[in-house]
Amino acid sequence: MPVLRPVFFLVTIGVTTAVVQVRPVGPVVQAFTPAGPPVQAFRPASPGQAHDSIRVVMLGTGSPVPDPQAFGPATAIILGTRVFLVDAGAGVTRQLAAAGFPRIKEVEATFLTHLHSDHTLGYPDLVFTTWIMGRRSPLVVFGPPGLKRMTARLLDAWREDIDLRINGLERETRQWLAVDPREIDGGLIFDEGGIRVTAVPVRHAEWKHAFGYRFDSPGRSITISGDAAPSESLVAAAKGTDVLIHEVYIESRLKPENRPGGERWPDYMRAAHTSNVELGRMAARIQPSLLVLHHVLRLGGTDAELLDGIRAGGYTGKVVIAKDLDVF
Repeated sequence: MPVLRPVFFLVTIGVTTAVVQVRPVGPVVQAFTPAGPPVQAFRPASPGQAHDSIRVVMLGTGSPVPDPQAFGPATAIILGTRVFLVDAGAGVTRQLAAAGFPRIKEVEATFLTHLHSDHTLGYPDLVFTTWIMGRRSPLVVFGPPGLKRMTARLLDAWREDIDLRINGLERETRQWLAVDPREIDGGLIFDEGGIRVTAVPVRHAEWKHAFGYRFDSPGRSITISGDAAPSESLVAAAKGTDVLIHEVYIESRLKPENRPGGERWPDYMRAAHTSNVELGRMAARIQPSLLVLHHVLRLGGTDAELLDGIRAGGYTGKVVIAKDLDVF
């Protein structure tokens, strides 16, 4: 355990200078040292390099709770040199860079599961950073109704920045800032070059529109739940998938919170999210080759408790608690 040492400051009041000693009241924050390498290192394909099945890079596995080890929700789906994103949580472009993507500007399409802030805080980052880094085509973004309004207001909020970058010394090009927001209802929404993407309506509390996504390529399939309470639509759509990426909370730790309105917290969680026991039941029916947990709400619990609940629900297959930059 680190030793807590007093810190001394010179404080001047009027003409008198005194030495003031301040003692830390808690443990010193230590630098984070990763416990080990990610599941596997990601190596982006070179142009012309063949990859006939999709891979997944967990760019951000976090939740609304600020965690320096887990960025906001964002997942990269890779086929050869093609890059697709699911959600754009805080830090999405930095995590793309951390994962080793040399062409951040060339994200082919982004799929937003819903418009909650923790899943979209990186949307402005994605719009403007790809533009500044040399994007030459519209940023294609699929998402629920409301996406077009969000996009228009986002561009308006940064109007002065845009004008200065275009008309000032930087001389950026306005047409390359273009964003192509496409609002969806569900069903097959993308089918190009060996990638098929199906949007699956899911339940997420009061949100009228929230989606999971299934990605299919000739060699592999990936299903991502988004934020969702147990949804029969997702169970049906995910059957036969190779990798199921699902959010989860620890059921045994759920209780009212000590804040105004906190007595409704359990009701919200049950309406908006999936408990570990519920997910175990769902996964037992879906039977993915691999279950990947992200957007984990531990609520003060442990990873062991989390996995015990999955098993209690009846799932006996492979399961992994994802960390940022893991590759599957």
